[in-house]
Amino acid sequence: QVQLVESGGGLVQAGGSLRLSCAASGRFSSYAMGWFRQGPGKEREFVAGISWNIGSSAYADSVKGRFTISRDNANNTVYLQMNSLKPEDTAVYYCAAKGERLSLKTYDYLYWGQGTQVTVSS
Repeated sequence: QVQLVESGGGLVQAGGSLRLSCAASGRFSSYAMGWFRQGPGKEREFVAGISWNIGSSAYADSVKGRFTISRDNANNTVYLQMNSLKPEDTAVYYCAAKGERLSLKTYDYLYWGQGTQVTVSS
């Protein structure tokens, strides 16, 4: 069992940066981690993911080159550094955990945090 708590969301102007954190309990180091987001009236979508051993990562095309996912297994935390933010990045951001390999599919993830709101003003 893994419990996840996101933080770091807020209001930022376009072009600005935010860093989201996700603190985990349980066997964090054995899980692949993902960040997802859900904008108003939209389905939840994959943003970024990282394998349990930090050997691989993946990004949605819409955030490549702007967002960076990282994890600190010693401190049970995964991060999402978001730079050059755009109004279309406005969403509730969720972190999620799954066993075994990294996946881009929402339905593959077993554990979810409660989400943190990110609002980007133009």
